Amino acid sequence: MHAIVIDKPGGPEALQWREVPDPELGRGDVLIDVAASAVNRADVFQRLGFYDPPPGAPPYPGLECSGVVSEVGPDVEGFAPGDRVCALLSGGGYAEKVAVPWQQVMRVPDGVDLVEAAGLPEVACTVWSNVFMTARLRKGETLLVHGGASGIGTLAVQLAKAF
Repeated sequence: MHAIVIDKPGGPEALQWREVPDPELGRGDVLIDVAASAVNRADVFQRLGFYDPPPGAPPYPGLECSGVVSEVGPDVEGFAPGDRVCALLSGGGYAEKVAVPWQQVMRVPDGVDLVEAAGLPEVACTVWSNVFMTARLRKGETLLVHGGASGIGTLAVQLAKAF
């Protein structure tokens, strides 16, 4: 398979498309044939040499992706080959394939394009965990969103209004 490799930190020219080993599928992993990946601040910092992937993560940038499940490990629940998914990753989304724990994978809703879905996981998980799990926003309460025109801000406003 191919992935974006960073041999030496720098500008966009530091991103090199190279042949690399296929990811290894763990017992609880879903193997995704990547259709698209998003660009996050950590991806840019990794290109510049200011962010190291967590231990055990692929060395390639890409904290979220979308694609189609090609294989599942024996301990995976609820996913099968052919499923359209997006995933929040510890790294490796800038590749043709990525193995990710099934708990970090979400189905792509009908009517949502896989390219659009690549930018969903980081925003959705950030808003949900902060606004609804940590702050426990409830009906009748007011939510102040600083930077309401950002990706996270626009989703926070929409979800708060919906709830």
